[in-house]
Amino acid sequence: MRNYVCGHRADTPQDFAELALGTPTELWLGVDGESEMERAARLDAARDILADPEYGGLPDDLIRLAARVVEENPDLFDVVPLVRPARRRTVRRGVAA
Repeated sequence: MRNYVCGHRADTPQDFAELALGTPTELWLGVDGESEMERAARLDAARDILADPEYGGLPDDLIRLAARVVEENPDLFDVVPLVRPARRRTVRRGVAA
């Protein structure tokens, strides 16, 4: 089964998050090993995007809240597939072979 969001195919949880935010998640979450200079540039770019008039219709408080939640909970997008437990076999007793 394929999943589509607004006409775009989403194969991974990362794809869903990117389509929901309208920007790559790395812009908001950062990447492992980024320098302070890279982090500052990334946050500056994020501020520019939020200042764009296209986003003017979105409530500022909601955007601030979402950014804070993502920053305080970096594991928010860690999605782990659940493993189904193996089915137990029933042993029938007293049945001749």
